[in-house]
Amino acid sequence: MLRPEAMSTANQIQLTLPDGSVREYDAGTTGLQVAESIGKGLAKAAVGIECNGDVQSLQLPIAASADIKIYTRDTKDGLEILRHSAAHVLADAVKRMRPKAKLWKGPPVDDPRYGFYYDIDFGDEPITTDDLPKLEELMHEIIKSDVPFVMSELDRPAAIKLMEENHEDYKLATISKIPEDQSLTFFHSGDFVDLCKGPHVASTGKIGQGIAVLALAGAYFGDNADNKMLTRVYGHAFSDKKAMAKHRGNLEEAAKRDHRRLGIDLDLYSTMGDLGAGLILWHPKGGFVRHKIEEFWRNEHLKGGYDIVYSPHIAKSDLWETSGHLDFYKESMYAGIEIDGAEYLLKPMNCPFHVQIYKSKRRSYRELPFRWAELGTVYRYENQGSLHGLLRVRGFTQDDAHLFLREDQVEEEITRCLHFVVAMLRAFGFDEYVMMLSTRPKKSVGEDASWERATKALRKALESVGLGYEMDEGGGAFYGPKIDVKIKDSLGRTWQCSTIQADFNLPERFDMTYIAQNGERERPVMIHRALLGSLERFFGILVENHGGAFPVWLAPVQAVILSVGERHADAVQEMSRTLKARDLRVDADLTAANIGGKIRNHLWQEKVPMVAVVGDQEYENGTVTIRSRTGGDLGTMTVQAFGDMLVKMAASRE
Repeated sequence: MLRPEAMSTANQIQLTLPDGSVREYDAGTTGLQVAESIGKGLAKAAVGIECNGDVQSLQLPIAASADIKIYTRDTKDGLEILRHSAAHVLADAVKRMRPKAKLWKGPPVDDPRYGFYYDIDFGDEPITTDDLPKLEELMHEIIKSDVPFVMSELDRPAAIKLMEENHEDYKLATISKIPEDQSLTFFHSGDFVDLCKGPHVASTGKIGQGIAVLALAGAYFGDNADNKMLTRVYGHAFSDKKAMAKHRGNLEEAAKRDHRRLGIDLDLYSTMGDLGAGLILWHPKGGFVRHKIEEFWRNEHLKGGYDIVYSPHIAKSDLWETSGHLDFYKESMYAGIEIDGAEYLLKPMNCPFHVQIYKSKRRSYRELPFRWAELGTVYRYENQGSLHGLLRVRGFTQDDAHLFLREDQVEEEITRCLHFVVAMLRAFGFDEYVMMLSTRPKKSVGEDASWERATKALRKALESVGLGYEMDEGGGAFYGPKIDVKIKDSLGRTWQCSTIQADFNLPERFDMTYIAQNGERERPVMIHRALLGSLERFFGILVENHGGAFPVWLAPVQAVILSVGERHADAVQEMSRTLKARDLRVDADLTAANIGGKIRNHLWQEKVPMVAVVGDQEYENGTVTIRSRTGGDLGTMTVQAFGDMLVKMAASRE
């Protein structure tokens, strides 16, 4: 089959490998056969193949010459195929356990906890978490049977008939929304068939045993709260059992660090009640941590040449019409409020307000760039089923900034922003991150030339600072391409926080100008930039990263001084006052509880960084004995030395 030396004929195709080498095959050769011709090891690890940018199953024929890339099970793209295939097997297992269940959709997902899910209507035979081990056992059986995934293509009448015979009402609804000119593809594995575009691995056995069924949740059909609530079954799949076991361990640790539980245990914030879903109440301790985050944020921006601005929470709908939000973002905006005969809307973003500040007076090329930053609270409608503690809310404060500059300043400013991002994230203990360069989405505004210039500027800035990056084709904002930064936490999970977006379009839509050196009017370029993203989301990530045990500089209580007995109480109070006078956040515990219990409570339950014990010996010498949550017994020292240590730790953000 493989004849590199042969001349190309009508019945042969040429496949170009990532290293530039070209191999010749018979037309109709499958991706699996290509992998086998390259090497047995590759064929064993292969799970999919990309042909001219389109990913397809290995078992499908390749009809024409193409640039190819073979995905293996341990790569990001390969794992996505593995997880999509595992979702298919999950659906098969569900139908075996609950034959009357009706399927909707089961995609792979980019989630720190899960790799895929399937939304299912169980009708009058619901499942509970007690059923998950049985589902997982059935999945293992299906995988062990190693039946092939076979793709078939049906015309619309045949597809509808098949789904009607299987009583798959939600699949019929999906078919009705697929354009008439698009093909309808199904994947079969044994007796099970599912409407699906794929790709899937060659057979169920190729998924391997690194799978798990992990959780249940609710999800509205069509992601519409007016529709029926379905059951979302979450699972995961990894390249092998060892990786899955490690993930299970991380999930157990993540459960201990869940910001929703710690928010209650540490009295940081609350939600719901009479307030409404997706809205946050910050309690004193959480509010103080947020204050320290905001204080550091403002100081760093002022040192970095930014000015602080403020904007209102609502604006007339005309503003959002001009910006394009009503065309491209309306489904995420709240209904209007009529005021004085005009419609006002809650702001989903801050950018149009900063544009209005720019347009409030005539601008000169000599003034640029402007760097305007705001901690602006915005409101976006999220389906109730997608709300998740602080990580997905409806009202949040965006760490926002907009830069207005000449086109010749774009690369330099984006480079500055990248350095600022890295410095800010490191200050909060995040040293690992992934950069993503996101390009023009299908639904967008502006000329191709503007998008190309903006994308080129972002790419050059990334390359100039030597930061590796990945491409996210079509993942940009509707008005411009962007760089997204995903941080990695202490459990190895990634979270998207920072973003830098180059925008040539809003200046055009709002007719923004400056007077150039030649006296002519020119358009500025606008950069949208967030370092932490949503403060609510960042706070939730920070809580989970530290397990609620904030470092000294952020901790709402930095230390507690404990009295061993009643005779030590006055001394403890005086020591506390002395340290508070140095702007240290120190409490005194004068309760009669056992000293060991008091130490455990403050260090491990309340997660205070330090406790200082005062007993008879300390009372006589005017000293304190220090226990650290992370460093253990630090010995005995004077109150002055203890205060110096806390001040130094807070200043260095250890």
